Amino acid sequence: MKATLVARTRIVYAENAFAELVLWKVPAPVVGSSHEFKYRLAYVVDGVCVVRYDNEVGKGDHRHYGEKESDHSFTTPEALLAAFERDIARWNHENSHS
Repeated sequence: MKATLVARTRIVYAENAFAELVLWKVPAPVVGSSHEFKYRLAYVVDGVCVVRYDNEVGKGDHRHYGEKESDHSFTTPEALLAAFERDIARWNHENSHS
């Protein structure tokens, strides 16, 4: 069985900000993960990725928030998307200049 693309989308938040979400169902977990998904969710502002969730081979499930990287516990695609959306809202709140 080959990997199957589940979702690939780009969401434009502003002229200078967008999110890109890619989710694959894989026949076996990627090294470092224990589930059947490979994913990359990125929030880009002014050309810089400021929030990212992914499960890079060998690193497993983790998130990038600004310059910091931390582990992330994957449960479901829906919970992953909810956590990503919360981090986008947090980033926008913490970095608003109003």
